Amino acid sequence: MPPRSPSRRNRVVARRVEVNDKMQQGYSYDLTARPGQDFAEGFTPDLTPKDMLEMGVFGGCYMTDCRDEFPKSWFEGAKLSPGKPDKALNYFGIHASQPLSEWRRKGWIHEDDPRGWFQWYCRYYTGRRHADDERQIGRWRAMRRHVGQVRKGCEEGDLSCRPKQRQALLHWAYDSRRL
Repeated sequence: MPPRSPSRRNRVVARRVEVNDKMQQGYSYDLTARPGQDFAEGFTPDLTPKDMLEMGVFGGCYMTDCRDEFPKSWFEGAKLSPGKPDKALNYFGIHASQPLSEWRRKGWIHEDDPRGWFQWYCRYYTGRRHADDERQIGRWRAMRRHVGQVRKGCEEGDLSCRPKQRQALLHWAYDSRRL
């Protein structure tokens, strides 16, 4: 019996995305998976990129010049700060990031995603699949140790406990409000 073709509803039509923003010009990629679906086994982020932008991540400064690349709905209600990061826009009101220069120094940045993990995640979420997926998913998994530390060190539901660690988890799509 020949293999069945996917139903129209489940079929993905590849679409090319052209990127021209402050950090990347002339880069393009194909969306080959269904948005928000078809994730690698075991990669189960708690939050979508839209959720993260609405809650407040990276001082609101992360995605201000690349809105054309992503769904407009992601930016409705997003806490953004064109210019300098504003820690007050972060969900936990605290700065919990290292500078991009440090990310580069540590070799965490892939040239196709010059803004780092969150840019990779946004592109992955929209349907891009890339040679760097396994490494980035591994980095996401490594953050689980912080989930364990918050669970062990904080009373359940006490969002004032370990706010820096909770904000860092939020940057990696973990929802520490549920811990």
